[in-house]
Amino acid sequence: MYSDRGPPKEAGIDSCQSWRAELSLGFTKTESRTVLRRRAHRGPLTVQRPFYPEGDVCHLYLLHPPGGVVAGDQLTIEVKAEHGSHALITTPAAGKFYRSEGGSASQSVAMTIEENAVLEWLPQETIVYEGARLMSATTINIGAGARFIAWEIIVLGRPASGEGFELGEALLNWRIALEDEPVYLERLRLDAQAFAARWGMNRHSTCGTLFAYPASTEVLEIVRNMIGDAPGRGVTCIDDLLICRALDHRADKLRDFFNEVWASIREATVGRKACMPRIWAT
Repeated sequence: MYSDRGPPKEAGIDSCQSWRAELSLGFTKTESRTVLRRRAHRGPLTVQRPFYPEGDVCHLYLLHPPGGVVAGDQLTIEVKAEHGSHALITTPAAGKFYRSEGGSASQSVAMTIEENAVLEWLPQETIVYEGARLMSATTINIGAGARFIAWEIIVLGRPASGEGFELGEALLNWRIALEDEPVYLERLRLDAQAFAARWGMNRHSTCGTLFAYPASTEVLEIVRNMIGDAPGRGVTCIDDLLICRALDHRADKLRDFFNEVWASIREATVGRKACMPRIWAT
């Protein structure tokens, strides 16, 4: 996902040296702060040392040193926020999935938020090159009294380089459960048809979804007022789960919008005023 490796020398040729990378993280609340109790990895997935710009909240940056993902690569991330802990996870750069000649790359993220814990999952955008095939699955299991904010930002093609998305697909799956009972299931397929169609992305290169739990009526109204009549923006609630969606022609504009939403609802949702990760300013 997260530093900058160029594409294979012959872009479009599936790699014969696929990587399987795994990362497992566990956060624990001590008397003074949340600490990274468990960090286990295999292959090219790791983290920087934790930062504490808020004193007791653990800010952590995920790293994928190769920087790009090719067909056959498998990334698996597991995160557990134990009772009473609070962690914020982000990335220092966009993820990149390179085009292939038919093979798929996969990414799986599983998050467990135990009783009264808080987890914020805020990666930078994922760029899916034209011709790439991505299979992504994200699951979140929320314990009693737990809270979270999470987002996913997908960029199809590279519009700044004149590249659209006439070939390839991204299969995006989300499963959110409250104490093991599903409250939200989604399977989204983005391909050339969905990219071009008016019922789909209508040739907007970037789409994103932001989730927040629990979301009060106050939080819903905050986001509605931010959106106003702006095109390509929407928000709703399913029970206490807030779902905000956005389309844009530019990834930076959509990311800025989600940053604003996060900053506006963070205190009401997770009990903290906004404290931007330092990496976002670089």
